[in-house]
Amino acid sequence: MAATEAAGKLAYRIYRAVSYGAEAAVNLHLRWRRLRGREHSLRWTERLGLPSLSRPTGPLLWFHAVSLGEGMTAIPIIKECIKQRPDVNVLMTTTTVSAFEVISKRLPSGVIYQFAPLDTPSAVGAFLGYWKPNAIILIESELWPNLIMGASENGIVLALLNARMSSKSFKKFSGPVLLPLISLMLSKFSLIVPLSTMQAIHFQLLQASPYIIKFSGDLKYVVEEFDASEGELRSTQDLRLQLAHRQVWMASSIHRGEEEIMLGVHRVLTEMHPDIVTILVPRDPQHGLEISQELRKAGQNVALRSRQENLKPGTNIYVVDTLGELRYLYRLTPIAVVGGSFFSDLSGHNIVEAAAAGCAVLTGCHVGHFSHMVLEMQRLNPLSVLQVSGKLELEKALKELFSDAKVLEARRMAAKQAFRALSTGIVANVWSLLNVHVLNQALC
Repeated sequence: MAATEAAGKLAYRIYRAVSYGAEAAVNLHLRWRRLRGREHSLRWTERLGLPSLSRPTGPLLWFHAVSLGEGMTAIPIIKECIKQRPDVNVLMTTTTVSAFEVISKRLPSGVIYQFAPLDTPSAVGAFLGYWKPNAIILIESELWPNLIMGASENGIVLALLNARMSSKSFKKFSGPVLLPLISLMLSKFSLIVPLSTMQAIHFQLLQASPYIIKFSGDLKYVVEEFDASEGELRSTQDLRLQLAHRQVWMASSIHRGEEEIMLGVHRVLTEMHPDIVTILVPRDPQHGLEISQELRKAGQNVALRSRQENLKPGTNIYVVDTLGELRYLYRLTPIAVVGGSFFSDLSGHNIVEAAAAGCAVLTGCHVGHFSHMVLEMQRLNPLSVLQVSGKLELEKALKELFSDAKVLEARRMAAKQAFRALSTGIVANVWSLLNVHVLNQALC
């Protein structure tokens, strides 16, 4: 162990030296990303560790998630933290502009929201030096050496919630070069809450202490209600009325190329149901705009959500090119096909919001770490999630759902029941672990 620790410290010194030497290039890259709209036009300097808000007095917990999905996962725990410990300040960070646009509207009042610092010595040092968090709660797979080692050197307690890493990352970290570094980093945590038993095994094989690995359930099963704005409510209700007398299905979180599969299925379904509506929700809003433009060039009638276009007679495709509305839109469709899962280089998306809304849930076979979620739901009820291998199987499944109301209702009920069973008690479990293993240590 001593040799591994020494090798880990050497690997970290090399990483720190390289990241320090690369700071000028990284800063230039950040400015280039800002010009391209990939960083916030006004708050991009927060990525350099420079604050835009004042730090309040008193203890502070820092929650960090990389992007929108992980950030939404953190919100129920942040709310519970505020409820249980109103004396503690909460700082939330993410890295992406898309996450900022949505999460900033969903966080409880009083929560400080910043962009996370880049993992360079200067940015991390400036950020930690200014905010001085008592503890850092990382979500899923945010294992950055300068951040973790800097926190440890400053006596900051570390926790990793919904902890996971992809098979590719696990294989990379298991190699002789990176294993000492990841082992050293994991030794600095006081709590690791893995996503699944398999993820727990991965972290132990990477030499995380078994004493800090605890289970709580997957936070992505927690689907909270958010206060929608008057405009959001009106827009959703208007769309509900437009869909009232039409058959509808949704393809959500689709990646580039998957729209061809969905549109091919759409063409087959319109032969059976001429008035059917297909709702396409690309992962990237820009992709949605491109899809609508291509369809219009081909003579198709399309309604685009960002322009508040209505579904007129003869319009069978509705493209959602906005962010943060998926959980509301799922309530408008009896069937949800969750994308990011139809090509081998993809790794799935969260199916829980669709299940919570009472949709019949379908997805492709390439679901990555979401495989545990699919299997857990299917174990509870085999009808809760249907995986299809590609376009032909998707066509067959949708034809059956649209032609047999009993089958459709059975799948909808199964998905909702599985969701309810798996989501019970998770927030309380996570809070209990944080309180015992993090807050008692960080705020003593």
